[in-house]
Amino acid sequence: MTQKIKKRTQAERKLTLQLILAFVMAIFGCVMIIAAFIVPPTGEIHPSIIAAFGEILTFAGAVLGIDYNYKFKTHNKKEVEDENNQ
Repeated sequence: MTQKIKKRTQAERKLTLQLILAFVMAIFGCVMIIAAFIVPPTGEIHPSIIAAFGEILTFAGAVLGIDYNYKFKTHNKKEVEDENNQ
């Protein structure tokens, strides 16, 4: 039994990094939105600024996640086509 050991390509590594970044940004954005409601105003950062920053991060994470999903599907489609052509 021989198994092929497939090395990850640069495109696959980039997709993995993009997925991790999207996840972290979305989670951190949600944490910032929650913090805007929980943290009492201390006079340093206005809660609306924290909420806005959280919303921006959540949106950016969602956009990266959608982009990742699209790229992942097209990447897998190309792999299947390459395997069928061989």
